[in-house]
Amino acid sequence: MKAFAAATAVSVLLLAGCSATGGAEGAPEGVPSAAAPAAEVEGVLAAHGLAGKSTMEIIDQLDRLGLDARPAGLKASVRPHELLLSSGAREYRLAVPPDRFYLSVAPYADRTHDCFHHSLTTCKGELAAVTVQVRVVDETHDRVLLDEARTTFDNGFVGLWLPRDIEGVLRVSYAGKTGETRFATTADAPTCLTTLQVV
Repeated sequence: MKAFAAATAVSVLLLAGCSATGGAEGAPEGVPSAAAPAAEVEGVLAAHGLAGKSTMEIIDQLDRLGLDARPAGLKASVRPHELLLSSGAREYRLAVPPDRFYLSVAPYADRTHDCFHHSLTTCKGELAAVTVQVRVVDETHDRVLLDEARTTFDNGFVGLWLPRDIEGVLRVSYAGKTGETRFATTADAPTCLTTLQVV
């Protein structure tokens, strides 16, 4: 998997926690953002133990953190094409590889929350640190992408790196219960899936 530099374009925007809507935030699409000095971006990453990591590695590391290890003063929101990192009054846009899409899934049995853009530092699901069976079918290309046991992170989510621009079906089984839902990895699709109930 090709590594992508973490330091990219930056702009000052608002960043919500576990975003419940798909509404656009910040500058309109197609409007270039002001670039921050690479040293500033690297400084923020270094302050949180993320220096030298690709965007994919940053997402993976932050999503896997224990709840008590989540960095104070840093917010991180996954969008279809970028990761938005907020530190203080500044927000940094780190590009996600153009052929990849990060979908974070929080299966639930009894309780859930609304979410559209996954927050790596604030979102919390019900089923934390449990073993689930995950099956992902890419219906666009008629293939099974994944069918294996996964352990949910401490935040109750399972992170899935999927091909971009596909539609499919996601099935999760836990403790003899199963849930299934459709998903997409298009430019306007959610990166946070909290509607899959195992029954």
